[in-house]
Amino acid sequence: MARRNDKRSRLVTAADKLFHEQGVSTTTLANIAQLADVPLGNVYYYFKSKESIVLAVIDYRRKLIQQQFEELNTIDSTIERLQSLVRQTATHSEQTANFGDALGSLCQELGKQGGQIAQAAADLMQEIMNWCEKQFASLGKGDKAKQLAMILVSSLQGISLLTLTFKNANYTNQQADYLVNWLETV
Repeated sequence: MARRNDKRSRLVTAADKLFHEQGVSTTTLANIAQLADVPLGNVYYYFKSKESIVLAVIDYRRKLIQQQFEELNTIDSTIERLQSLVRQTATHSEQTANFGDALGSLCQELGKQGGQIAQAAADLMQEIMNWCEKQFASLGKGDKAKQLAMILVSSLQGISLLTLTFKNANYTNQQADYLVNWLETV
């Protein structure tokens, strides 16, 4: 059973990487199998369709987000938790300049398709929005907490788009510095 999970895990991480780097629509099962070092015929043993792989990648991303929040929640200061989220985004600036934000790109591409997959991807972004809103609420922002969360998340996603568009990692780094300071003032 461990080998089954190992191959399945390799397929999911390979799909996640390829979806980020070349998009869901252009990634083939053969591409995924090759990167995962799994025979193409074996892919169907683990996944019945490309849609099932996409859903597995969304679940993988959900687990990464939950792990990130668990780590952030160990920080005592709410402002420092939010600032750490921003700084973590900046640590991926070179990758963002080449491929965009992994989650944002996935949500954008899948959102165009509609249906169950689009909703599952949207739920990932909603988890980030909810976590940020909770942080702002704990700062006593009340009715403004949701708006502040939207401002923060949209700023991070927007700068990822500009970073990719202009292939300039400094955009993400500069915006991160700005947001870290902005969080001190909210």
